[in-house]
Amino acid sequence: MLIHGNNLEQKEGHRIKYRAEESRLFLREIRVRYNQWHAANIALVGPTSDISESDSEIITKRVSLLNDYKEFLDQQHYAEKFDSRSNLHSSVLEEFMYYLFRDMVRGISETALIGKSHSFKDVFFRAPSYTEMVKKPYALFEIKDHDFAIGVSVKATMKCKGSETEEGHNWDIPAVAIECKTYLDKTMLQDVSTAAEQLKQKNPNAMYIVVAEWLKLTESVNLKKYKIDQIYVLRKQKNTDREFRYDPSYEKNPIYADVVEHCFNFVREFLIAEDWEGGIYHGLNRGFLM
Repeated sequence: MLIHGNNLEQKEGHRIKYRAEESRLFLREIRVRYNQWHAANIALVGPTSDISESDSEIITKRVSLLNDYKEFLDQQHYAEKFDSRSNLHSSVLEEFMYYLFRDMVRGISETALIGKSHSFKDVFFRAPSYTEMVKKPYALFEIKDHDFAIGVSVKATMKCKGSETEEGHNWDIPAVAIECKTYLDKTMLQDVSTAAEQLKQKNPNAMYIVVAEWLKLTESVNLKKYKIDQIYVLRKQKNTDREFRYDPSYEKNPIYADVVEHCFNFVREFLIAEDWEGGIYHGLNRGFLM
């Protein structure tokens, strides 16, 4: 759940990397500000699954905390010391999703899946022989990682008829999957669209969303052909290369609270809906199936 905090902890305890004094100093500075950001988000309650007049104010506070922490962490000397491969900066958005949706999801279920997920993608069966096949299923599950998911964790047992040998399997099934990006370009868009299509093949009621800080797409991209339910660009701004973001003339937009609020309401409305029915029998009663 606290994916950014875990990333920071791994760097603090790494036995080979980040051992130089400058790295240790930077990590100590980041730890202080992270602890403050984490504590402030934990102390702030809401929004919940019940719609309230205070929802907008709470989301605005969370976004203000995020902007403050991001401005600190995105300073040039930290960005150069911990590059994109370290995932230190990119994991902030993933942890923010947890703070944003935590109380809403708890209001629906205390046992719900929320956070980074290793989700069910596909299953196949590969017994070494027919003699073994009649003893147990030999089920193999393909898993897909999602940056953030809200759903359910499933535990299942499988066994062949007449056999006492059981297989136990655990996997996640997202109702909502959110891919978090620093920026979104065409290649990334194609990749997340494929992931969304694979998810909906197995769970057709699932929602797939992309949340990015910046956008790196042109008008020639036809968004309608992609299998994504919504794309949010939090800064309402086109992407620029990281080195240009530190140019004195560059004006970086903040993360906008109204975009985050739209994302939250979009997800909450979906999760609290009483009827996800979309099967053939339901459509037949109406006379139209889709």
